[in-house]
Amino acid sequence: MSALEGEAAIVTGGGRGIGRAIVRRLLADGSNVLACGRGARPDDLESPVKWIQADVSRSSDAKRVVDAAMTVFGRVSILVNNAGIQVEKTVPQTTDDDWDTVIGVNCKGVFNMCREVIPLMETNGGSIVNVGSISGNVADPSMAIYNASKSFVHGLTRSIAVDHGPKVRCNAVSPGWIMTEMATEGFALAKDPERAITDAVARHPSGRLGKPEDVANAIAWLLDRQAGFVTGQCFIIDGGLTSASPLRPGLF
Repeated sequence: MSALEGEAAIVTGGGRGIGRAIVRRLLADGSNVLACGRGARPDDLESPVKWIQADVSRSSDAKRVVDAAMTVFGRVSILVNNAGIQVEKTVPQTTDDDWDTVIGVNCKGVFNMCREVIPLMETNGGSIVNVGSISGNVADPSMAIYNASKSFVHGLTRSIAVDHGPKVRCNAVSPGWIMTEMATEGFALAKDPERAITDAVARHPSGRLGKPEDVANAIAWLLDRQAGFVTGQCFIIDGGLTSASPLRPGLF
């Protein structure tokens, strides 16, 4: 039996991409899952999953999501903050609306959800995993406030771990190039997107780009009791991309 059997989990941004893979992995491990997103419930979302349409950048919506989980499950033992959005602009190009949108979801959304669940977890214990990005450590071009927002996620993760342990464990994962709709949008910024993807693969010691399941599997381990001595950490899941020098393999 999985150590996650019977746990009560909330996954934000659980309708597609990495979030959907996380939902599926938690279901496979026997957890009870409530997912949320800004849109309506996806037609193909697995039937056991409870769905709340919500914008976690709004404090009232974050509270509503947690209240719904408490009503259905009676507790919240797992929170995975996956909801995120990107805007492909430099600082001078970024508008106030861009700022409000990206910082609202990527920063305030994570903060809102953590603020709601931490008091519950301090009573019964729990684990939080925040989805950051390698973009919080190294900057992607023309992604200024997205890069900054992920640095915030990493910093908040460490603060929660320090302030609320041992009852609450809080870690982050920092995915690299995971093939989702968001990654496709990022590659579309290149002059030659197909060549950009080919070049990206060549820069990965793993020999491939990531899959959403790669991130979900790492998160499942962090939530497991086997990771009970792990907290306040940001785990990079990038196929070795940021470990390599800028020189492309095979040139020498």
